[in-house]
Amino acid sequence: MLEVFRLNGNLIAAGDALVGDLGLTSARWQVLGAIALSPVRLPVAHIARNMGLTRQAVQRVTDDMRRDSLIRLEPNPHHRRAMLVTMTEQGEAAYTKASARQERWADELAAGLTPDTVEAAAAMLRTIQKRLNERSAPAALGVAPITQDA
Repeated sequence: MLEVFRLNGNLIAAGDALVGDLGLTSARWQVLGAIALSPVRLPVAHIARNMGLTRQAVQRVTDDMRRDSLIRLEPNPHHRRAMLVTMTEQGEAAYTKASARQERWADELAAGLTPDTVEAAAAMLRTIQKRLNERSAPAALGVAPITQDA
């Protein structure tokens, strides 16, 4: 797990450097990706759930991106207060450029790795993610989860 934490930190730092000149951070890029890859428009809470993040964290990022004209909020016919998040033309352009850079970057990082190696690593990560979704780490260890009241 420590290697995954280190990798995550390095990916965030490298991602920030890769897309910084586009007005993005790794967090902004991640939210734009969630918007782009969703077949339907979503409110902040659903984006956060899909990404495994808190609603508050995604709300902060979307507020910043809205101020910078990367996204806009539109009325939600199913919920008056939970507006739907949509990319603006500027947001779409930044996401498209970031995605093109990411493809080249990923190709460079994966150079020399066999498809079987990459698939085995991805399968292992999916298995761990599935297990985490099925049970919480504290509960699996017999530790009481931290609550808001603690």
